Amino acid sequence: MGKILWLIFLIVFSQWSQAYKPVVLWHGMGDNCCNEKSMGRVRTLLEDALPGVFVYSIQLGNTPQQDQQAGFFGVVTEQIQQACQQLSTVPELVHGFNAIGFSQGGLFLRAYVEHCNQPKVHRLITFGSPHGGVSDIPQCTDPRDVSCSLMRSIVRQGVYSDYVQHRIVQAQYYKHPKNHAGYLKRNIFLPDLNNERHVQNLTYKHNIAQLDMLVMVKFSQDTMIKPAETAWFWSLDKNGTLVPLQEQQIYTQDRLGLQTLGNEGRLKFLVCPGQHMRITDAYFHEQVIVPYLSEVPHLLYQQ
Repeated sequence: MGKILWLIFLIVFSQWSQAYKPVVLWHGMGDNCCNEKSMGRVRTLLEDALPGVFVYSIQLGNTPQQDQQAGFFGVVTEQIQQACQQLSTVPELVHGFNAIGFSQGGLFLRAYVEHCNQPKVHRLITFGSPHGGVSDIPQCTDPRDVSCSLMRSIVRQGVYSDYVQHRIVQAQYYKHPKNHAGYLKRNIFLPDLNNERHVQNLTYKHNIAQLDMLVMVKFSQDTMIKPAETAWFWSLDKNGTLVPLQEQQIYTQDRLGLQTLGNEGRLKFLVCPGQHMRITDAYFHEQVIVPYLSEVPHLLYQQ
């Protein structure tokens, strides 16, 4: 009798653990896929809260060091295509996944959704991501970070120059509030991603509108990305005034499917107390895992 009960438990537990959707992570600037203090910590929190969940952290390049370099140097659209190819080869993701992006990693996961989305993202959660662009190149979190210092040095040569645009990642989501024409003409990434140009990509809109949920988290004291409200798609106009997402053409004309998500209750705006990427375990568990990732495993009800 004991063996039978144990077998039943193993079967139920196996099905229960498989019911949680896989989670894909994309780290931010200056970090890498495999840092035990950042992405490793997130993985542990997810695995502890969601027994048996499959967690995958995107890595560009062959080593964590190359992945970290890719966060500063390269052409973002090419990196997105690498991620599309990479995720398409992971068998555990074939039925889709939930995704969590940190800082620029959240912007890049949105680009994944718009550009390919195979396998499909169900719920996209972004923390402090520059969806609306940045009015200043992000500061280096570590002054000893040579790659970050080099990045900022190169940007000074002219953020919208062809040379910089095709080499510096952060320049490709820079949005000069007083040079909107230059931004639309010379920025090789963000105007296209946000469907801000005259000719728009309907696939981008379709893919975003297919998300089960888009959850955007802003940090209450964020000074790393400017403006901090870019995490909610807000941006600065030529007078330096913040323009909320709901007042921008990409929303009022539903160029990206965001209005569709909003009208159907699938667009969420959260605030995380503190500075950029200072996420407590309690906040991550209570405000992200529980409401958005820990849906009741449906297979239990089939027993």
